[in-house]
Amino acid sequence: MNLSYEIIFLVFLSYITGSFPSAIWIGKSFYKIDVREYGSGNSGATNTFRVLGLKAGFPVFFLDVFKGWISVKYVSFFLSEENFSAENFFELQLAMGAAAVIGHLFPVFTAFRGGKGIATMLGLLLAVHSSAALLSFSIFILVVLLFRYISLASLIAAFTFPLVIIFLFQDSNSSLILFSCFIPVVSLITHQKNIERLFCGEESKIKFGKKS
Repeated sequence: MNLSYEIIFLVFLSYITGSFPSAIWIGKSFYKIDVREYGSGNSGATNTFRVLGLKAGFPVFFLDVFKGWISVKYVSFFLSEENFSAENFFELQLAMGAAAVIGHLFPVFTAFRGGKGIATMLGLLLAVHSSAALLSFSIFILVVLLFRYISLASLIAAFTFPLVIIFLFQDSNSSLILFSCFIPVVSLITHQKNIERLFCGEESKIKFGKKS
């Protein structure tokens, strides 16, 4: 297969992977509930935690993380690194991960109505820079435990990642730095309604227990 066709195929495969509606699948299969009809109306891990509780939320979260991680790995699985410079190979990995995030945001299987892409983005980041991703995720967990707002934790973690990349790890990869700076922008866009509710004191808090 022509190399350009292989890349197009992988972008499509990554998008389809990201489009897999894990929240809807788990909600309907095990709880007979479409999470899009409750809470924020999003089909992501956050709304699953909110609507169905931890028991349903964790599997959705891990599946969404896996979507981002495996999409980055598609490049190594299907393409030979020898055909690319190190920089171009890394950029391809970022592109596949981004395609998965876009798939999660606008999934073809559910009329392009998806989640906010935070968990899938985490999977992408774990695949390209696990140390920075885990540190940002630790910040996410800390904020959730302290304030119980997943949206607030997601935003703070999104802003933490580029700071960690630039100032803590002092990474010189310009593609990673540029991409990391783009993450907070995407998070602000996808969390506009959450930000409004946070300022108005109307944002829902996660409940650490079984959904009643």
